[in-house]
Amino acid sequence: MERNMVPLAFCCLFFFLHVCRGQFPRACSTAESLLSKECCPVWSGDGSSCGQLSGRGVCQDVVLTSSATGPQFPFTGVDDRENWPTVFYNRTCQCLGNFMGYNCADCKFGFRGPNCTERRTMIRKEIFRMSSAEKSKFVAYLNLAKHTTSRDYVIVTGTYAQMNNGSNPMFADINVYDLFVWMHYYASRDVFIGEDALWRDIDFAHEAPAFVPWHRYFLLHWEHEIQKLTGDENFTIPFWDWRDAQGCDICTDELLGGVHPTTTSLLSPASFFASWQIVCSRPEEYNAQRILCNGTGEGPLFRNPGGHDRSRTPRLPTTAEVELCLSLTNYETEPMDRSANFSFRNTLEGFADPRTGIANRSQSNMHNSLHVFLNGSMSSVQGSANDPVFVLHHAFVDSIFEQWLRRHGASVDIYPEANAPIGHNRGYYMVPFIPLYTNGEFFAASRDLGYDYDYLAESGSIEDFLLPYLEQARQIWQWLVGAAVVGGLITAVIATIVGLACRRKRKFPSEETQPLLMEAEDYQPTYQSHL
Repeated sequence: MERNMVPLAFCCLFFFLHVCRGQFPRACSTAESLLSKECCPVWSGDGSSCGQLSGRGVCQDVVLTSSATGPQFPFTGVDDRENWPTVFYNRTCQCLGNFMGYNCADCKFGFRGPNCTERRTMIRKEIFRMSSAEKSKFVAYLNLAKHTTSRDYVIVTGTYAQMNNGSNPMFADINVYDLFVWMHYYASRDVFIGEDALWRDIDFAHEAPAFVPWHRYFLLHWEHEIQKLTGDENFTIPFWDWRDAQGCDICTDELLGGVHPTTTSLLSPASFFASWQIVCSRPEEYNAQRILCNGTGEGPLFRNPGGHDRSRTPRLPTTAEVELCLSLTNYETEPMDRSANFSFRNTLEGFADPRTGIANRSQSNMHNSLHVFLNGSMSSVQGSANDPVFVLHHAFVDSIFEQWLRRHGASVDIYPEANAPIGHNRGYYMVPFIPLYTNGEFFAASRDLGYDYDYLAESGSIEDFLLPYLEQARQIWQWLVGAAVVGGLITAVIATIVGLACRRKRKFPSEETQPLLMEAEDYQPTYQSHL
């Protein structure tokens, strides 16, 4: 979507309002925590802050990156997401070893056990390769999350200024599912400038390099919360492989909800999801009233697959387009936003044509095309996570990123360290997550984070080994062909010389040198060379 500044009146820089919201641990939602700017909760296992007595973590100062950001956001000190999370806390838990969490109570992704020493790799399955029981369990878990209040997190319902700089806390409970809808809204919401202006050209999770690692962590965090909620530590997010799909294959009552028989924009009453209430879906209303989404219900879930503007998105992505996207060698290119050309990230996100790699704002491709195609709650950036299709869609997008990492042998060193739009540099802490993680920490192989995808795991071992070499061969194929030609000529010359020498020697063969078990014409030696 186009984002720009909306000058409702003259902006007075001296009267900027701080805009705040984030993912707050319940234990840090007190006036004491806000006034002290410290979020280092006690781990119940040993009664110490961050589990320090057990060597799990320590409470320490937040150290911010000093790398310069791009020109897309020309303000400073106007939004509480700047220099996250220091408007609220400047001391948090730094977990050690294989521990993680806002109080270091959990095991890092990819580990389990009482001391987080057992390594494991979970496999995310394509939803149509799951058994009926697995599909039913997934739908039941989604419904449970929608109807269970989060035990660990709350949302803030007022600005930092409205909270009198922390002395008057304003927080509210929210269910586990909507917590993640709310976080997605927060990361992509507009900025209030002064009393009556907006800045739309800002997004901490989209339209720039962090799009992929931000959503990678978002899905892992979501998966982890469902595991804790259900007690099912083997739960993994399924994905929907939408390549070459002619419609919304997962929009059935068995899965994520069919179409209503009389009102095509609503879900079938036979679906669990027909009764869901969406949240954070009215950004223009919030902007007009200078308020924040407070997590209350705003009506039913909308979805009308295929009823979209086909001039913008003629069809869903094809296998060929995914392959063309994967062939792009640069993860990111200048100016590192939605106008970047030949950028894998920008092409995967959908702001560039996968056939050319050239940015085109008149079209929505790849990732973006699914949001447009579903034509409902999924089509609004800030409220898109309301639709459970969001999770399956982004899991497949994440798998494409994983393919790209393996194919090009990419490491975090290629992720931009500086000059990306605000929130997107390698060392920037991802908004609005607590505990703190940088973008660079999740620009990493999925198996290092404890998971893989079924279709990648099945073909992974040989393919992973060969792809880097094949990529190198592709880049130097002209030299290889030349070497093959020269090698063939040398082989032919040697063969000719040897043949002539043998003929001279065998011009008058003796009876003892004739073959004993075959006729001369049956013996046809082959000379095969391998490149």
